[in-house]
Amino acid sequence: MLGIVPAAGRGSRIQPLGFSKELLPVGSRVDGAVERPCAVSEYLVNRMITAGADKVCFVIGPGKSDILEYYAAGYEQASTAFVVQPTPAGLCDAIFRATPLVHDDEQVLIGLPDTVWYPENGFTALPDGTLSFLLFPVERPEFFDAVVVDRANRVREIQVKQPDAQSNWIWGAFKMPGGILRELHALWRSREGSDEYVGTLINAYLAAGGEAFGIKAGSDYVDVGTFNGYRAAIDLLARMERSSRDEIAHALLATAEAPIPAVQGR
Repeated sequence: MLGIVPAAGRGSRIQPLGFSKELLPVGSRVDGAVERPCAVSEYLVNRMITAGADKVCFVIGPGKSDILEYYAAGYEQASTAFVVQPTPAGLCDAIFRATPLVHDDEQVLIGLPDTVWYPENGFTALPDGTLSFLLFPVERPEFFDAVVVDRANRVREIQVKQPDAQSNWIWGAFKMPGGILRELHALWRSREGSDEYVGTLINAYLAAGGEAFGIKAGSDYVDVGTFNGYRAAIDLLARMERSSRDEIAHALLATAEAPIPAVQGR
C-alpha cells in the first residue's frame, strides 16, 4: 500500500518560515524514551502507516530539500520515495507526479500534510477497490471542498469552496486502487490539466460515469496552513491528550473497583 503526500506547496498563508510548512512543529511525539517536537506532516504519515501503508511517496518542490532530509531514512516501518513537481501547478498535478510508482492493483492513500485529523485510524474506514473519501464535519464548509452524498454514501458532487455549500461534510483524505488513479490521471490529461483542485476533477469523473463514495467516519479536522489553524491544532491535540488520560484513568478506576471473584474451596 502506497501513501502519497503532496508537499510541494509554498505555504504562503503561514509564511515567513525558515523551513517547509510540512515540517512545522505541532505538538510532540515520543521517540523511544525521548519526547521531541512532531512535524505536522508526521500526523498524516502515521495515519497512513496505521492503515497499512508500507511505502510513502512525498511530492516536493525544487526548493524543499529539507523534507527529503527529514524523511530520507524512511519512517517507522515504511520506506520513502520522493518525486519533484517542478513548478506549483495545483494539487492534481502534484498527486499525479507519483503515478509511475503505483501498481494498478495497489491501494493508494492520499492526504494533505498540513492537516491534523481524528480518528487516527480513519483511513481504515475506507473500503478497498473503489474511490472513497474520508469525510469530516466542519462549521464553515465554504472554506473547503464540501462533499454531497446520497443515502448510499455515493458522492453526488464536490462543491469546491462554494459559499452556499449544501453539505457541512468535507473530504480530508481519500483512497483508491492504483488503476483508478491512472483513470483520473488520463481524464485530467484529456482536460488539458485544467483541474487544479481534486473536487472539479472528481465531478468530471462522476459525469463520465465514474463512482465515488463518501464515508462520514471523521470526527475532527484542522487545516494548519494558517495561524488560526495552527492554534486550533494545538488545542485539538491538547483536548485529545486529556481525553486519552481520562479514558486511562476511568479504566484503572473500573479495574480497581471490580469485585474479586470468590475462590471455591475443595
